[in-house]
Amino acid sequence: MPAPRFLDIEYCQTDDALFPTAMAWSLEDGRMKTVVIAPSDDWLPEDGDLGDIDLHYLEEQGVPLIELARELHQDLPDQTVFVDGLDPDEILVDLIFTAVAQEAPFEIAPISELITGLDSETLEDRRRQLLFEESLEPQLPENGVYALLLMAREEGLFDEDL
Repeated sequence: MPAPRFLDIEYCQTDDALFPTAMAWSLEDGRMKTVVIAPSDDWLPEDGDLGDIDLHYLEEQGVPLIELARELHQDLPDQTVFVDGLDPDEILVDLIFTAVAQEAPFEIAPISELITGLDSETLEDRRRQLLFEESLEPQLPENGVYALLLMAREEGLFDEDL
């Protein structure tokens, strides 16, 4: 049985800016992809204040938005992609696809729509517990996706080895 698809986005948020900086998503076989995102100039505040975000790193190491959009179209067409429900994921996905004048090829839904036997608070507690048990840094998007994959496997939603 194919694994549900998951997505997690790391982002910059200041008084004047909100934009994605890194993203991870899972594939049908449970594998993950992760990218650093090169920001659109439109996303950057005029005063240049990005808090603790290293703009030079994002510009040097980041994937151009058109490449990211192409890859998401290839990997997640017509899918429901589940997120932890804590971040402004829909807004961040909209920013990416608006920047390249495309529609997102997938729908976003909170994990609570996939794992319906537990309330949102219990799901978040379990996600945090898995991150701790696996010694994963919660701010890395690939770790967020991995924790969601583990939760789905625990619920019997797919049977692949992670």
